[in-house]
Amino acid sequence: MNARQKAPIGRPRGFDADEALERAMRVFWEQGYEGASLTDLTSAMGITRTSMYAAFGNKEDLFRKALERYTEGPAAYAERAMREPTARQVATAFLGGSVRANTRPGCPAGCLGVQGSLAAGDPGRNARDALIAWRNEGTAHLRDRFRQAVDEGDLPPDTDPGVLARYLMTVANGMAVQAASGATQEELQQVADMALRNWPPT
Repeated sequence: MNARQKAPIGRPRGFDADEALERAMRVFWEQGYEGASLTDLTSAMGITRTSMYAAFGNKEDLFRKALERYTEGPAAYAERAMREPTARQVATAFLGGSVRANTRPGCPAGCLGVQGSLAAGDPGRNARDALIAWRNEGTAHLRDRFRQAVDEGDLPPDTDPGVLARYLMTVANGMAVQAASGATQEELQQVADMALRNWPPT
């Protein structure tokens, strides 16, 4: 029996779920959680609401999956930065990656994790809370990496890893807002460079 004669188990989905999720991520990135209507999402994804619910769950479920995709895609620079050998290189890679992600050609300006739901009414509260947790987790990863750097003698012993992590995250988040307001990659890189001039001496 050849493969063509084998009937698929269950009904075929009829669309590329990976591509649909990529398109949904871009809608949320551009319009935010509450700004993205189901019509906007399903139109961009090229599927019906029924197919969206069957494949991804409700709008909130879809948003969480889109945020995961964003973390593994455009925002993957953050995880890569943690593997740099020194704290300064971590900071440089983190801010440089943020600049590039916020100003990537063909993508919405800014950061889904920052602008996705800063302010939200009751319908968007869970999305807002998910993004707060997402940003806090990013800060915690930086803090843990800088704590390691202090332990290794790569940062001065009196360095506060938590404050240093929050400083970097605040700069990155501010650059995302600036990018959404039209700041260019070159302008934001100048901001990143200035932030790094204040780096603790080793």
